[in-house]
Amino acid sequence: MGSKERAKERREKRLQEISLLRTIPYSDHQRWWSSETIAVVTGGNRGIGFEISRQLAAHGLTVVLTSRDSNVGLEATNVLQEGGLNVIFHQLDVLDPLSIKQFSEWLQETYGGLDILVNNAGVNFNLGFDNSVEYAQKVVATNYFGTKNMIQAMIPLMKPSTTGARIVSVSSRLGRLNGRRNRLEDVTLRQQLGDLDLLSEELIDRTVSNFLQQVEEGAWTSGGWPQTFTDYSVSKIAVNAYTRLMAKVLSDQPEGHKIYINCYCPGWVKTAMTGYAGNILNVL
Repeated sequence: MGSKERAKERREKRLQEISLLRTIPYSDHQRWWSSETIAVVTGGNRGIGFEISRQLAAHGLTVVLTSRDSNVGLEATNVLQEGGLNVIFHQLDVLDPLSIKQFSEWLQETYGGLDILVNNAGVNFNLGFDNSVEYAQKVVATNYFGTKNMIQAMIPLMKPSTTGARIVSVSSRLGRLNGRRNRLEDVTLRQQLGDLDLLSEELIDRTVSNFLQQVEEGAWTSGGWPQTFTDYSVSKIAVNAYTRLMAKVLSDQPEGHKIYINCYCPGWVKTAMTGYAGNILNVL
């Protein structure tokens, strides 16, 4: 059996495992949440964000579905509400500090804060074998800075809990530091981004700023950046690094105020972002 066949076999096995897991209900002792648990999902109007919102609400949580576009956000929310799910819509643009501020104030006033933040909002303008950096500024701003801004804004609003609050950011395998392909060529930079003792917000910001500067100068192709979906990959490298950094920072939270943070790769999902070319359909 060749490598492609083995990869296909592993993928099909994993899809079967995921499908099975989705049919197993949570037992009472596994449930740390209730209908009063507030989950905020950014970019929840379609694709993975919509499915995350649906499944969280289906498990009995109160979901605040957010979208930059109010029309599509309300439409998505109505669909879920018609299915009997407790989903509320609020407009939110993760690139707009004022929008984040207004959302934070509304969230505090309406629910007294939140328990779960899912950073799903993100963009990618490349498909197939394309690798344009025409929209690199927007990709990095949305995927990295938007995620970072939401984390910073929501942490003070996280509700005290014996089980801890949660922050989960959607990322990608394209953001791995240790991949054999499509990785940063600068060994020193990889080591710095992967070493918690060396990692800092300033280092992450400087890395993405250097990339954007090279894009502006037309020199990015020789800068040692990942060569597949370069702007998207760089943005997810930053998301992964910032998540590791915040995990270290938040590890000092006292009992009753714990905040657990992580990021994950959902796989190659059949959504608008992948041009509906993914191999996973409606599966988290």
